[in-house]
Amino acid sequence: MCPDCEDFARTVLLLGQLALYADEFGADHDFIESVAPSLAASLPEPLLGAFPPDYDPTDGPDHPGGW
Repeated sequence: MCPDCEDFARTVLLLGQLALYADEFGADHDFIESVAPSLAASLPEPLLGAFPPDYDPTDGPDHPGGW
């Protein structure tokens, strides 16, 4: 596996585990709110070919939460 692929997979796994933890009773939401943006920001650039050439990440519906 290429180095970027491994980093991407590991970071996505950690984000998924954090999301599961967030749904648990008694989860530390201060921890989640401080760690989640750092994990998301550490995602490497999308892998070549992961999106179609005409993909525009700004195109599409607004997030329902108003972020």
